Amino acid sequence: MVLDGLGKSLRGAINRITGATSIDEVLIKDVVKDLQRALLQADVNVQLVLELTKKIEKRALEEKPATNRTPKDHVINIIYEELVNLVDNGEGLKIAPQTIMMVGLYGQGKTTTTGKLANIFNKKGFTVGLIGADVYRPAALDQLKQLGEKIGVEVYGEPGESDAAKIVKNGMAKFKEKKVIIIDTSGRHALEDDLIQELKDISAVAKPDERFLVLDSQVGQQAGPQADAFHNAVGVTGVILTKMDGTAKGGGALSAVSKTHARIVCLGTGEHIRDLEPFNANKFISRLLGMGDITALVDIAKTEIGEDQDVMDAGKNIMSGKFTLNDMYQQLKAMSKMGPLQKVMSLIPGMSKFEDKMDYEATQAKLQKYRYIMDSMTNDEKEDPSMIKASRVQRIAKGSGTSIQDVRELLKQYNTSKKAIKGVMSNRKMRKQMMKQMGMSDLSELENELSEE
Repeated sequence: MVLDGLGKSLRGAINRITGATSIDEVLIKDVVKDLQRALLQADVNVQLVLELTKKIEKRALEEKPATNRTPKDHVINIIYEELVNLVDNGEGLKIAPQTIMMVGLYGQGKTTTTGKLANIFNKKGFTVGLIGADVYRPAALDQLKQLGEKIGVEVYGEPGESDAAKIVKNGMAKFKEKKVIIIDTSGRHALEDDLIQELKDISAVAKPDERFLVLDSQVGQQAGPQADAFHNAVGVTGVILTKMDGTAKGGGALSAVSKTHARIVCLGTGEHIRDLEPFNANKFISRLLGMGDITALVDIAKTEIGEDQDVMDAGKNIMSGKFTLNDMYQQLKAMSKMGPLQKVMSLIPGMSKFEDKMDYEATQAKLQKYRYIMDSMTNDEKEDPSMIKASRVQRIAKGSGTSIQDVRELLKQYNTSKKAIKGVMSNRKMRKQMMKQMGMSDLSELENELSEE
């Protein structure tokens, strides 16, 4: 998870508030110290930390809670608002037809990020064209083509051509019917005059709507000066921070860039092609504080699962209380498409309190094992698990390369889930609310069927 260490520390401070019997000056000052320690450990600038926590302390001590808000919720909301203000510089990634020019120094992850960005627009239904204009790194075009092939996006490049602006001009002509065009440009070890001129020449030809600077978050607080330097040179309109999942300096980079008034567009959160998240300050801080992000969870589900008929049918069966192993299988398949389990869990409000008790890798491996076991079952067995007796258990275990205990554990988990679903679905009010949240409120036939039970 992005800034996992900072998130745990911030949630620890929040838990001190929620677990307190009352809110007083001593508690607030203690919480402020916790916040200072957490932010400094995440490499946020000392002066910035002091300014931020001073605001939080002053507001918490002087402001009165709204009539419909408890003192605890009031203080938590102040912390939330001030943390949002720390990293909020307006709209993140615009999901619309556009031309984007990617800029940055060597080793920042620019080409990989270009492919990830293309994947976001491609998943949203836009036609996308990638132009490989890095004329200094021979492998860049091959890398871009590999990424394009992986996501089904066309790539244009001219191997051997040294005039980057010419390549871009020809690429723009080829992709004139594409809704989104993304240009991967050359990098250098430093922002030198020839790089600046090349970027200006490309910009003059492409007339991009956006010029995104790609920065490795491991540079920490130096991200701010780098963002300023590129902006002064070529007019950066947004910043993408990479490797936010694997560095203690992510907080420094995030806050430093934000304080330059640069617009943070996306965060790179891993090596997979889907590991690029459009940045939204409110949602980001909500997740750090353990409040989750249901809208992001739904969006990931729609993007990665889409209109998968098997998954939709499983959803209807669950709503009707007719839960089979086939439905459970579709649930697991859908979860695997949505990304690492820890990322999915972080989007669910309140789940952060269990993070220290969960072994995500072991749980992910167990869920994958369950799928192998169900792959070794017949369709009749999955539709009616009650027929799976000792001899069938042995056959399924052998066929899936697992143990008899593993098969029995799956069946036990299935029965537990079935009982839980039946309990929830027996509550008509709750059932209707869930159907509405899942976009199933138009299922009149299902409603009639349920009302007759």
